[in-house]
Amino acid sequence: MTAAAGAALSSHGHGPSDPFYSSPFGPFYRRHTPYVIQPEYRLHELNKRLQARTEESDNLWWDAFATEFFDDDASFTLAFCLEDGPKRYTIGRTLIPRYFRTIFEGGVTDLSYMLRHSKEAFNSHSNAVTLDCEHCTMVTHHGKPAFTTVCTDGRLILEFSVDEMRIRTWHFSIRQHRELLPRSLVAIHTQDPQSLEQLSKNVTRSGQTNVTLNYLRLCVILEPMQELMSRHKTYNLSPRDCLKTCLFQKWQRMVAPPAEPTRQQTSKRRKRKPSSGSTATANNTGNKKKSPSSNFSLGSQVPDVMVVGEPTLMGGEFGDEDERLITRLENTQYDAGAAAAAAGAANGLATDDEDFAGSPALGGGSPWAGKPPGAEAKAEGHVQQVAQ
Repeated sequence: MTAAAGAALSSHGHGPSDPFYSSPFGPFYRRHTPYVIQPEYRLHELNKRLQARTEESDNLWWDAFATEFFDDDASFTLAFCLEDGPKRYTIGRTLIPRYFRTIFEGGVTDLSYMLRHSKEAFNSHSNAVTLDCEHCTMVTHHGKPAFTTVCTDGRLILEFSVDEMRIRTWHFSIRQHRELLPRSLVAIHTQDPQSLEQLSKNVTRSGQTNVTLNYLRLCVILEPMQELMSRHKTYNLSPRDCLKTCLFQKWQRMVAPPAEPTRQQTSKRRKRKPSSGSTATANNTGNKKKSPSSNFSLGSQVPDVMVVGEPTLMGGEFGDEDERLITRLENTQYDAGAAAAAAGAANGLATDDEDFAGSPALGGGSPWAGKPPGAEAKAEGHVQQVAQ
């Protein structure tokens, strides 16, 4: 680094004396990630929460622990190799708290996960962060039968949700494990071959206690029974009834064909047949000039009640509930004869004064009641001639 460059760095407050400075062109520069909390820090918080466990921790404490660090649909997979071959166990979210609890029930006093050279990857499609650690060590301290430290090495792959940074999938593949005894404990039993033989026996199998292995074997049976236990808790049915119901529903899903999207049937509009009265009126007025007042004559020729027949579709009859009843309200103040006379006058069929004799406009209170409409026009013409 030249003197000018060193002076420039010192002027900005950075330089070799600042241990937290990282050059953007250096190998340790990291760009900003779309998530705030780092996955490694979440695993560190998980270790601290496990260390805060006490002997009085009950099921509520373990459920709260699983809710804080594991997603509602999380899965936990553990793979290792025993004397009879490789084993692989996968449990769901409801069985995860019990797994961690069995570790401490098997004589473990402390549990922690140590990561070395882990890698992070962000998946924008699933909105998840993947933590891949090729060298992960699960460290457990056992207090009985003797104080023993067990280091279980393997590959740990964790998938976190970005929004809450909770674990969606946990996959731990165990490669090997080592059990370490204090040198002072071995020196005490050097003169006792039987005690040394007892200390030389392994406390775990592939880093797992016998209590944990028995629970994992039980999970093979419990995991498929989650639906039965959930139905028993929800509907309070007997185990036999829960099994019958689940099997029947599964048989229905296997036998029933896949549901096709239902299409709404397009109903065709039926043309209504004209009545005999309307047909006769249409024939009589076909050659005449139409006006809005000509429709009043239809009222006197339509019956009071009309019943619509049952609709038919493709030759089949609908039920009785599809009948429609149409009623017409009669206006008692309506005079059909007067309306017909007014319609005829509007069409130019009648111009005589007697055609207006029946009009309701010539009532007793009307100003035109004393004389016919044509008389007023004749009187006005006579006055104009006299004035000239």
